[in-house]
Amino acid sequence: MNKQSISTLVIAGLLIIVAALSRVFMYPDNFSPIIGMAIFAGAVITNKRLAFAFPLLAMFLSDVLFEVFNIAPGFWGWGQLVGYGILALITVIAFSMKRISVLSVAGYSIGASLLFFLLSNSAFFVFDNPIYNLYPQNFSGYITSLAAGIPFLRIGIVADLVYSGVLFGTYFLVKHYAFSKKAIA
Repeated sequence: MNKQSISTLVIAGLLIIVAALSRVFMYPDNFSPIIGMAIFAGAVITNKRLAFAFPLLAMFLSDVLFEVFNIAPGFWGWGQLVGYGILALITVIAFSMKRISVLSVAGYSIGASLLFFLLSNSAFFVFDNPIYNLYPQNFSGYITSLAAGIPFLRIGIVADLVYSGVLFGTYFLVKHYAFSKKAIA
């Protein structure tokens, strides 16, 4: 790796760590950086292994903090493992972001929010609902389960747009001002 790519990786890694810590502090409002981290890592980090590792490790470490400090159950069921898989899938989808712009980041953020909502709620219904018995195990129960998640979808879309904007915006500002020839001279 050359010096520029190392600095890019350090900036991206630090931004993801800060975002992951904010997941713990913003928990009560369910305002989560997870989707924004996956989109950012997939679009910016060229090393595919690291692009997966940063958001997955950040999510895992914040789950550990949830558990250790009794903030919330950090590890709660099979549906959670699906959540990690969905995060990896969103990272893969973000690999396809050819041009980083406000419009593309917003589009990927909203699309990823909808994908996460649909897949994570479906996983809960299939894997965890039979344990918790919150909804009847039929099509009507599935629809009721999805409807119950709509308030989380709303805040999720806002959080994903905000965190994606902050991550990409901060990354490009730091990269431009800290590593431009004008800043060095």
